[in-house]
Amino acid sequence: MEGNQLKKRISVASKREPADTVIKNGKIIDVFNGEIIEGDLAIVDGYFAGIGDYEGNRVIDAKGSYISPAFIEGHVHIESSMVTPNEFAKVLLPHGVTTAIADPHEIANVLGADGIQYMLDSSKNLPFDFFFMLPSCVPATEFENSGATLHSADLKPFYQQPRVLGLAEVMNFPAVLTAEDDMLNKILTAKQFSKKIDGHAAGLSPNDLNVYMAAGIRTDHESTTAAEAKERLSRGMYLMIREGTVAKDLKQLIPVVNERNARRCLFVTDDKHLDDLIQDGSIDHNVRLAIASGLSSIIAIQMATINAAECFGLESKGAIAPGYKADFFLFDDLEKIKITTVFKEGRAVVENGRLVIESQNPTLVETERLRHSVRYRSLTENDFQMPLKTNHANIIEITPNSLVTRHLIEKVDRSDLGLFQPSITNDQLKLVVIERHHLKNQIGLGIVKGLGLKSGAIATTIAHDSHNLIMAGTTDFDMVVAAKAIKNIQGGLVVVNHGEVIASLELRIAGLMSDRPYQEVYEGLNEINLALKELGANNHFNPFLTISFLSLPVIPELKLTDKGLFQVSKFQHIDLDA
Repeated sequence: MEGNQLKKRISVASKREPADTVIKNGKIIDVFNGEIIEGDLAIVDGYFAGIGDYEGNRVIDAKGSYISPAFIEGHVHIESSMVTPNEFAKVLLPHGVTTAIADPHEIANVLGADGIQYMLDSSKNLPFDFFFMLPSCVPATEFENSGATLHSADLKPFYQQPRVLGLAEVMNFPAVLTAEDDMLNKILTAKQFSKKIDGHAAGLSPNDLNVYMAAGIRTDHESTTAAEAKERLSRGMYLMIREGTVAKDLKQLIPVVNERNARRCLFVTDDKHLDDLIQDGSIDHNVRLAIASGLSSIIAIQMATINAAECFGLESKGAIAPGYKADFFLFDDLEKIKITTVFKEGRAVVENGRLVIESQNPTLVETERLRHSVRYRSLTENDFQMPLKTNHANIIEITPNSLVTRHLIEKVDRSDLGLFQPSITNDQLKLVVIERHHLKNQIGLGIVKGLGLKSGAIATTIAHDSHNLIMAGTTDFDMVVAAKAIKNIQGGLVVVNHGEVIASLELRIAGLMSDRPYQEVYEGLNEINLALKELGANNHFNPFLTISFLSLPVIPELKLTDKGLFQVSKFQHIDLDA
């Protein structure tokens, strides 16, 4: 901060000169005492200067509305929204979110350091604060092929950037447990720069949590039960309560939160599709859901504001208090949290629920791989044949609205040649993962249960974490058509039925994000959803986001990578035959 700005702020706080803006007649959410207070809010140069009785060059009458600090998204992969940071900000601002801590893990798995730099460059100079945690596991494991590999030395230069807060979710627990050299160096480098370290403790035991804490890892967003949540809190971790599109953990975890431990809890979405963000909201949805589940409104707001700010050391965010950034919003109902007006650094960016500002991204230097990242040879039906020695196979069963799958062994149909035959009756379909980065000709084949397709195939280049091409289908022919269509549009989502592409959404930026306005992407998603109904897909969960996590080899129980079926509990590949 320049000296003149500090002098002016002190002058306004002491009432020697008027504020730029004064907000009057509002009910202020005091996140420190957990109560509601009243008073004028003095704002100067985008910061609060005081609470009390103030005069300003501009006066805004809150007319009795509640005034809350703006919400903070504690952990999100922007890429899962399928839009660029600029468009993502436009979607979140009307929901009272003005700050996000993002992990560019997805694009880094495709483009490496170039992907991280793209996210940093494309998120600057916006009326929204994007902070980043550096991807810790690219690739997530050695059991899949990704587009890039990032070592400690590749990450180190990024710590010089002020918007980089630390090391993102450490999901390779075995590497931490054995103090593997590169993982150890990543942790030590983050500590050297006094940065934060996020965890990813899916399925870890209490003693495993001891290892994480001993290593300096301080957060986790993978709790799915109240018992897991309490274990993390008792070990001293910040509990990130997630409510995304697939992983919906909030209702199970909220009963753990009370007045004694709430300040160690915050909200995240992790992965949320654009249509869900628009229709349900972002962190505001988590807050409303928590309140509806019985949590105090003030505690829920604390979790979405000051708790997240303190977790990541954002000293000027998360509260309405002198010296804090004037990021806040107005609303009228403590339970419904229907946001009317949003301010970013004292400037109205949303009025009557509608965005009133336009932001322009800087001109970006785009690499060839950024828009041409989908590479694999032409495929035929023979590539998807799955020989079996017996009538029983290892099967991935979907758990609706969860990242966790079940490992089943079931009887399956085989042809006269001993090849697996998909069964709509038994809901046993083919699942295929194809390496799409370096022409390695690697294809993983598996069986998925619970998707519910009655015909056709679906395919996408959003396949966590390495983002290879993943497809599920009822016929080999439809999957061949889907693979060809994905390659033609250089990444995205495709729905095929009876050999015809009936819907597609182009995601040309690394096969993960669209370069189009969010409204156009939203329309494209609606077309995708209509096409899924034609295939008879299960309407109780999002089929595309669900299959995109079926290739994630760090979430239990059984997954599929481009190298084959992967049993998470044993951290090894297994045969298709049971």
